Amino acid sequence: MDEAALRHARSVFPWLVGASQVVGLAAVVLTGVWMGHFRGGFAWDGSALEFNLHPLCMVLGLVFLQGDAILVYRVFRNETKRNVKMLHGIIHLLALIISIIGFVAVFDFHRAAKIPDMYSLHSWCGMATMVLFCVQWVMGLLFFLFPVASSWLRASYLPIHGFCGVMLLVMAIGSSLLGITEKLLFSIMSTYSLFTPEGVLANVLGVLLLCFGVLLGYLLTREEYRRPPNPEEESLSVHFKTLTEGGSPTTP
Repeated sequence: MDEAALRHARSVFPWLVGASQVVGLAAVVLTGVWMGHFRGGFAWDGSALEFNLHPLCMVLGLVFLQGDAILVYRVFRNETKRNVKMLHGIIHLLALIISIIGFVAVFDFHRAAKIPDMYSLHSWCGMATMVLFCVQWVMGLLFFLFPVASSWLRASYLPIHGFCGVMLLVMAIGSSLLGITEKLLFSIMSTYSLFTPEGVLANVLGVLLLCFGVLLGYLLTREEYRRPPNPEEESLSVHFKTLTEGGSPTTP
């Protein structure tokens, strides 16, 4: 990429990041409005109001916060890697805690209402995403934040960790879209074709989730937005080259 194109790409970077945050926050707010206004609000009593916490926590935790945790490596690409790692891990921890609350809420509701667990495609995809997310967080903690593995293992796992992070974000968005569809099918399908406000809101939420994923996908895959090499990463690259016969890793 020539210098002029690089300057242009970097000049639009703040606008793209800002757009991703506006879209992501709008998705969280719309989820809250849907569950709070159209579905009756929130509670922690085993009722349907407790179930309403599930979609809100999932969109906030596994979609918005997980996406932001990945994005910090682009936004703070010139900051100290150790500090960025800490921020990356802390945001992921918040996403994990909020997501666990959402999972407990839905299982609590199912138990109180005597509804079977894990019967739908949404629940299967959601559980797979949650389990893999926990594994990914623990592996990142052990390999990078408080590394107990050798440099050779860290270097070999680095591209896998980066790929899995993006894959989990895609899975979380896909699971959320399945959940929206499931909610529409069971709750308002009889009036959905009449363009009721609740149905329109659900459609807009789905579009926002897709747009959030597209924006983050663009920001995460553009080479000019990657972190520049630093001594720590160069040290990993030396070990990684022995694995790839002359290749070098890309930074997360």
